[in-house]
This record gives sequence, structure tokens and C-alpha cells, in this order.
Amino acid sequence: MKARVYITLKNGVLDPQGTAVARALGTMGFEGVEEVRQGKFIEVQLKETNRARAEEALEKMCKSLLANTVIENYRYELDAA
Repeated sequence: MKARVYITLKNGVLDPQGTAVARALGTMGFEGVEEVRQGKFIEVQLKETNRARAEEALEKMCKSLLANTVIENYRYELDAA
């Protein structure tokens, strides 16, 4: 199974990288950009074929390593592939 994990900063957490990107876009002439929030995208290929077990494994991976759950949210998509 293939998992796509999306990790983003929680609302209220400062995002200096996003702020820098927003400023850079403005200096490049892109008007109307009010805010940019950056995040992470991770692909994980699992040997597991049982969807429930794959989701359980992904939850553990996200909570223990992939995301800092104090300041980040995560979600994932899981496809049989």
C-alpha cells in the first residue's frame, strides 16, 4: 500500500519559512498573496495489505516520528498500489 502523509503547522504556530516565501513572492511581482504556510509531504510504501493494520501503523509512525504533534497536524491518504 502507498501512503501520502501531509504535515502542516497548527493554526497559531508561527511559520517563518512561510512568511519568507510570501515576501519573496511579493518581490517577484506576485500580487495578492496574503499568507503562505509551509508543510511537509512524505510518501511511504508499505508491504501491509490489510487497510486497518496499515492505518494503525501510519498513526504510530506519524505520532512517534513523522509529525511533531505539539505544533503540527497530519493527515494521510492510503491507496492499494
